Amino acid sequence: MTDATPDLASGLPFDPERDLAFERVVDVPPALVWRAWTEAEHLTKWFTPAPWTTPHAELDVRPGGRFHTVMRGPNGEEHASTGCYLVVEPGRRLIWTDALGPAYRPNPQPFMTAQLTLTPEGPGGTRYHVIVAHADAEARAKHEAMGFLEGWGAALDQLVAMVEGW
Repeated sequence: MTDATPDLASGLPFDPERDLAFERVVDVPPALVWRAWTEAEHLTKWFTPAPWTTPHAELDVRPGGRFHTVMRGPNGEEHASTGCYLVVEPGRRLIWTDALGPAYRPNPQPFMTAQLTLTPEGPGGTRYHVIVAHADAEARAKHEAMGFLEGWGAALDQLVAMVEGW
């Protein structure tokens, strides 16, 4: 286990034993990716890989603000998650967690902390980089087995398709 002390001002440190990462360059400007992530009416259209959907989202995009989603499976099963934003750098970076609820109140069963970084890439593109931190290797393995890479990739494809239609 790595003893990484997070400095959220400079970014979430990556621990390969406990964390997962996803990165891709997309032909969508960072400002539009940002809107897709920070406006609930857009997030609900792409956030969960099909055939799952996100019928509801509440986003209070500020440190300590609520990040709440409801994901619905193809058989009607639902999974609600409520966390809070830790860092908000408009157009560039979000860090949020389900370890804490709104106003930094502890949640009973935390699963992850995530950092999304958007970097301009070429004319009109974005380098989309995600680090998802877990409490231990077991939680990391569970998230990986749930299809982390495939799921984040499919969701990003949905985001890009939505934004290209704007």
